[in-house]
Amino acid sequence: QVNLVESGGGTVQPGRPLRLTCKVSADTTTTLKCMAWFRQAPGHEREGVAWKRPGLGLGLEYASSLKGRVTISHDKDKNTLNLQILRALPEDTAIYYCAAAQDDCSWSSFEAEKYDYWGQGTQVTVSS
Repeated sequence: QVNLVESGGGTVQPGRPLRLTCKVSADTTTTLKCMAWFRQAPGHEREGVAWKRPGLGLGLEYASSLKGRVTISHDKDKNTLNLQILRALPEDTAIYYCAAAQDDCSWSSFEAEKYDYWGQGTQVTVSS
């Protein structure tokens, strides 16, 4: 059993930072090897934002359109997956989802169908 709960969404002004947190709960029989953030804007398909292997410094990747503006991290002690948007833009407005997979991260880790578990999502609105 795996449970993912996102938090940190809301309304933020353009240019301001935003931090999202995903609390991960998993039973001892389940090993999660890849974790990611996705987002879905109105009228758009769900898109990958960033993925990371759980743990410190064990591989990560960002969507090319977001490189330099977002940071993904995993806090092993708290078992949270975090996403920080350094300077929010109006086009960042979307529902943000946390996802986890039992398979290792790979070149296909921006494909939503790779993931076994999803959170309920948290709304982010960037507006002045």
